[in-house]
Amino acid sequence: MSVRAIVRDRSGEDRQRRAPKAAAGLEADLSLEFLRVVEQAALAAAQTVGRGDRHHSDQVAVEAMRRELGALRIDGRIVIGEGERDQAPMLYIGEKLGTRQGRGSERAPEVDIAVDPLEGTNLCADDEPNAIAVLAASERGGLLHAPDLYMEKLIVGSAARELVNLDAPVPDNLRAIARSLQLRVEDLVVIVLDRPRHAQLIQQIRATGARIRLISDGDLSAGIAVALAGSGVHAVMGIGGAPEGVLTAAALRCLGGEIFARLVVNNGEQEQRCRAMGIQDTRRVYRSRDLAPGRTISFAATGVTGGSLLDGVRCSSDGSRTRSLVMQTEPHSIRFIETHHVPQLMRSVL
Repeated sequence: MSVRAIVRDRSGEDRQRRAPKAAAGLEADLSLEFLRVVEQAALAAAQTVGRGDRHHSDQVAVEAMRRELGALRIDGRIVIGEGERDQAPMLYIGEKLGTRQGRGSERAPEVDIAVDPLEGTNLCADDEPNAIAVLAASERGGLLHAPDLYMEKLIVGSAARELVNLDAPVPDNLRAIARSLQLRVEDLVVIVLDRPRHAQLIQQIRATGARIRLISDGDLSAGIAVALAGSGVHAVMGIGGAPEGVLTAAALRCLGGEIFARLVVNNGEQEQRCRAMGIQDTRRVYRSRDLAPGRTISFAATGVTGGSLLDGVRCSSDGSRTRSLVMQTEPHSIRFIETHHVPQLMRSVL
């Protein structure tokens, strides 16, 4: 199967050139097709920034993402979405997307897709940093079908991935992370969601001398930052959403960091939901290759509001600019991409 690389020119149009054949799995050019999906979701959400209506912000991002996914030449299936079947009108778990037709006589690739059309709906509504549009994809079966529950998480960079344990005491894990980076524990910065459930965790971290960066939302962005050199973030600890855990794992497969995660199951109804989605051991500790086991992982994210990971959408009289992170495992690549989106009426004069 031939592979085409996509080059986005100043007019926003896609030009194509021949590229070497990719490894088995997703076509290499799909990562740039997915880029367009998250860009459009971010552009739509950006129109609602600061308006105080998080539901509307999420809705327009979902609609834009679904429209773009529906036009792709894939046989797509949502495995992480806006909700489990019948709990969300669009991008629900199990929803089929794409044209399901390949080029010519070729079959469309079967793709499992995890999305968060707007991670940080409150951040977008209140014009706070780190709202992003996110998508991860793999060949069929390459992403865990995770229920919309909470998940315990410990996220570290590549140097500490074999030195920490989700069940180890907090001081032990922090000392291990510090040793792996040749730092003092006092030099570490740990990101924690600002939630009442983390009061004891925050106390334990601060007792070691490590510093805490509390965030109101957006633990996916935080998890990615841990694996990026020079981010100044050394770990993420605490309980967050399981769907975000799968998306984080997909990003870490590309970046080399590691997540240790376990579902938080508090009652029989939640356990039944897990079993319905094929999860039998609810006490299992997952790592990135368990949450995102696919051979070919693609990950794309575009900033909506400016933040530590990505700049937000910037609008001017001659169009809009987006800043995105696009990654894949095979062939391995990590790219930060800036796109200038020129209004249709201007293209004829360029």
